[in-house]
Amino acid sequence: DGVVTLRPWRDSDAAAVHEACQDPLIARFIPIPQPYTMAVAADFIARTSAETIAGPSAHLAIVETGSDRAIGSISRHGPVEHRAMIGYWLAPAARGRGLASRAVRIIAGWSLETTEVIRLEIFTEPDNEASGAVATRSGFEFEGMRRAWLLDRDGHPLDCPFYVMVRPGA
Repeated sequence: DGVVTLRPWRDSDAAAVHEACQDPLIARFIPIPQPYTMAVAADFIARTSAETIAGPSAHLAIVETGSDRAIGSISRHGPVEHRAMIGYWLAPAARGRGLASRAVRIIAGWSLETTEVIRLEIFTEPDNEASGAVATRSGFEFEGMRRAWLLDRDGHPLDCPFYVMVRPGA
């Protein structure tokens, strides 16, 4: 969109992924391995790249246009039947500038243009208000809470807020 570019992951992104995943907020809200090592970062890139090639999911690096440094991650899981789910994270230095909202708008628009998906979903952890704000700024509507949608690291159920975008005219 002139500010944010989504591109395939590269092996050279491992250092940026490793650095970002040292952030306590990413570790709190995304079930990443702890400790998050360089080997884990390299495995993330290899695994998500293979999943993207195999399809139908797409896992992409978020970069600021004109830069080649990965500042975040965005994924479209699916589509499965008529639904797909979007997930994302940004490195701490990239937050607060609207970059995640731009990335979500790009992947949502691309998904609606290139697939038969009717329903796009985003869910967040209950305490992750910033991620919910990204969803609504990106054109998703708060749909409600899903009971016991996730389990926390200790196996306790979490009710999660869901945001949805439905294909126009559907």
